[in-house]
Amino acid sequence: METARRDLVVGFDLDMTLIDTVKGFVATLDALGAELGVALPSVEMSAKLGPPLDLILAPYLDAEAIPAAADRFRALYPNHAVVPTPHLAGAPEALAAIRAEHGRILVVTGKYAPNAQLHLDHLGLDHDHLEGWVWGVGKADVLREHGAALYVGDHVHDVEGAKAAGVVSVSVLTGGCTREELLAAGTDAVLTDLTEFPGWLAEHLLTTRLGWLEADLRDLGRVMVAYSGGADSAFLLAAAVRALGPGNVAAATAYSPSLPLAEREPALDFARSLGVQVLTPTTDELSRAGYVANDGDRCAFCKSELLDVLAPLAREHGYDVVATGTNADDARAGFRPGIQAASDRGAITPLREARLTKAQIREASRRWGLPTWDKPAAACLSSRIAYGVEITPARLARVERAEADLRAALTARGLVVRDLRVRDLDDHARVEVDAALVPLVDETALAVVLAAGFASAEVDPLGFRSGSMNQLLPDPERFR
Repeated sequence: METARRDLVVGFDLDMTLIDTVKGFVATLDALGAELGVALPSVEMSAKLGPPLDLILAPYLDAEAIPAAADRFRALYPNHAVVPTPHLAGAPEALAAIRAEHGRILVVTGKYAPNAQLHLDHLGLDHDHLEGWVWGVGKADVLREHGAALYVGDHVHDVEGAKAAGVVSVSVLTGGCTREELLAAGTDAVLTDLTEFPGWLAEHLLTTRLGWLEADLRDLGRVMVAYSGGADSAFLLAAAVRALGPGNVAAATAYSPSLPLAEREPALDFARSLGVQVLTPTTDELSRAGYVANDGDRCAFCKSELLDVLAPLAREHGYDVVATGTNADDARAGFRPGIQAASDRGAITPLREARLTKAQIREASRRWGLPTWDKPAAACLSSRIAYGVEITPARLARVERAEADLRAALTARGLVVRDLRVRDLDDHARVEVDAALVPLVDETALAVVLAAGFASAEVDPLGFRSGSMNQLLPDPERFR
C-alpha cells in the first residue's frame, strides 16, 4: 500500500452524526410553511435527516415550487436553526481522538455548505475541510479526493458513499436508521453514538497498523533488526519473527561505552528466547570527532557509525535489510538527526511506515506477552551529557555509575522508580526522576551521585522529561 494512503483522514456526515439538527430543522420548516401557507408536517419530515432538501419537500409541494421553496428554506435557516442546534454526545471527543492521532477531519454533508459552516463555527467543531451539497454515492468522490480512510454517518446513504469510495464505513444510531438497516447496507461498524468512537478508533487503528506491519515485513526477505533491547526494537524483533520466522531474522546489538552494561544481558535473553540469530558487534562512536564534540547533531554520528557496522554485517550473514525501531512518534518529534543519518545509509523503519505510535507498540507488546511492554525508555548514555560537553569513556561511565547507584539507593528506601536520568552538565549533575519522587530525592540520595564523581548535584523540580537536553539547544533547526 502507498504510504500516503496510510495517513489518517476521517470524514463525517453532519446532520444527526455530529449535530442534532431536528429542533432547528423543524423550526425552519414551520417558518417556511407559514410563509407558503402550507401545513408541512415538520416533525415527520425531520425524522430521518440526511437526504437532500428537495427530496424532503417533494411529497408536500408541487415540483415546480420546490426550487424556490428550497432556496427560501436555506435563507430562513440561519435565524431559526443554528443557535438552538447542539452537537451530539461525544462529537468533540471523537474529533479530538483523530487529532490525537495526527489525523485530518473532513465534514462531507448534503447540507448547503454555508449553513453547515455556520453550525461548525457556532459549536467550535474542529475540521480541516467542509464539502456540502453531496449525497449518497456522490460523497465518494470527495472522500477519494482527500484520501479518506473512514467515513462516519448515521444514514444508509452514508454507508453507500463510504462503500463507493472503498473506505471503512462507521455508522451511529443517532439518526433515524436502525442497526439492522445500517448492517444490511453494508456498514463495517455500528456505534450507539460518538461517545463510543474514540475506543473503536483506537482498536481499529491498532489492528490495521499491525496488519500493515506484518504485510511490510513479509515483503522484506531476511531482516536484521538493530536491537537495543528497548520496547520498540524488541517489538520489531518479535513482529519480524511472527512474519518471517526466526530463521530469517537477526538481532544485532551494538556494544559500545554508550550502552549501559545493565541493558546487555536482558536484551540478549529476550532475543535468544525468540530463536533468532544474535550478533553483538562493537561500534566505535568515540572515534568520530562529531560524536565526541557532542554538538546538536551528535546522534547523526552515532547512527552513522551503527549503520556503517551493521550494513556490511547484514550482507555477510545474508540479510537483505537493516531495520531500526524508529516509530511514528519519533518521526514527529521535531528533532531527530539520527533518523536521517540512518535513512541515508539504507536503514528501514517498519514501525514508522506502519504508523505505529509508542503507545500502540506498548499495547501490542502487552497483548503479545512481551516482557518489554512497560519497560521505561532507555536512551543511550550519551543522551545524558549536555550538548557542547565532550563525550569521553570516563563521562559515560560516571553517568552510568551515578544512575545505577541512585536507583539502588531509592529502591532500598522502598520507592518504586520508573524513569531516572542523571544529566551531566560538565561537573554538575541534574537528576531527573518520576515527578512523584522529586520531593523524596534528598541530600542523602544526592550524595550517591556526588560519590560517582560529580562536583555538585541537584534535583530537577520538573521531573523526568524525555529529550530534555534538546531544550538547551539554542538553535536546533541548524542541525536538520
